[in-house]
Amino acid sequence: MTLQSNHSTPRTARLALEDGSVFRGQAFGAVDADPAVRTAEVVFNTAMTGYQEALTDPSYEGQILVMTAPLVGNYGANEADVESERVHVAGFIVRELAQRHSNYRASTDLSTYLADEGVLGIAGVDTRALTRLLRVEGAMRGAITSHSDVTDDALVEAARSAASMSGLNLASRVGCQSSTKWSERLTYLPDEGSLLGTDQMRPDGSPWRVLALDCGAKRNIFRNLLTRGCAVMVAPHSMSASEIRALANSGEIDGLFISNGPGDPAAVETTIAALRELLSSDPSECIPTFGICLGHQLLGLALGATTYKLKFGHHGANQPVRNNRTGRVEITSQNHGFAVDESSLAAIGAESTHVNLNDGTLAGFRLVDRPVFAVQHHPEASPGPRDAGYAFDAFIEMMRTRRPVAFEVAATNPRTSG
Repeated sequence: MTLQSNHSTPRTARLALEDGSVFRGQAFGAVDADPAVRTAEVVFNTAMTGYQEALTDPSYEGQILVMTAPLVGNYGANEADVESERVHVAGFIVRELAQRHSNYRASTDLSTYLADEGVLGIAGVDTRALTRLLRVEGAMRGAITSHSDVTDDALVEAARSAASMSGLNLASRVGCQSSTKWSERLTYLPDEGSLLGTDQMRPDGSPWRVLALDCGAKRNIFRNLLTRGCAVMVAPHSMSASEIRALANSGEIDGLFISNGPGDPAAVETTIAALRELLSSDPSECIPTFGICLGHQLLGLALGATTYKLKFGHHGANQPVRNNRTGRVEITSQNHGFAVDESSLAAIGAESTHVNLNDGTLAGFRLVDRPVFAVQHHPEASPGPRDAGYAFDAFIEMMRTRRPVAFEVAATNPRTSG
């Protein structure tokens, strides 16, 4: 197989795991990446498409990504299908790299795209065997290289010496450093205008104003909010409770959103402390609040619940989730390695609203006395394609009523339930 690469003869590359396993393949992308060895947690993604969205998802910061789809790169890469300003994975592992790409939207091939981003890929790996190992043993620390002078023993030792994901705060690496106004809308919905309606706007006809704490947000979340008529101000996740409350009291914001992001949620202490202070106020003064993925976990921790690390995480676009309020099953996209302990959440009076049907883990919750809710999955990723999109409408409904979320109402919205 001839691989697309900036070398005429493909170079051998290796992935070593902390258990001593070494996988060999052919290097592509940044074959001379600096440093020579990169270490990160190794996880697998079960989606058949969407590799560019995954590569640029900030939630993959600090991880080496393995795709279970057997052929990757067949539609190349383009400037539109990105979820952030750069590729975040530390390495990319595939079974077969497409020898040529075919898509009218493509601006380059996958290998060149990764080379430009300084990320090493390995093709020709038995990803089925690698995935089975990660499922049985759990996500492991790994080390990746394309340099022949690095021995297998040294590569395994590098993997064993890598930082553990538990206790690691990665949100500070990927979140914004200053506040900005979001301006990009969804472009792929032929009937995007149908998402708008008089009930989606403020009584004076102006857009609902959302403050989004950026812990490593995917752009499509903001695109969904903007397309639904919201004005979105993206702010650093370190913003204090007093700053947020001042914006709410002055009428500059109607709602608070907490984004997805990488790492251990318990380590994002600044954001947890701010949310805890905001949630401790009188229910009548509570800012309508919505969290996705890491935001779901941070809200749970702020309320007094606990989180734990999953064995191998949920990474893919085919995760079934049941809405406990309606009984409907939604096909969702997920990307997380930690989860909120449902029993700890129930102990503080929160209500489980969604459950992952693959393993029974918590996939959503709400507060029954104030307008606060969160989901662990990604409603903006559209795998259903609109199964979970009503979550954004539920957030808008909370801003309109300032009452606890009513998922059963939003889920029947004909504009988004499809």
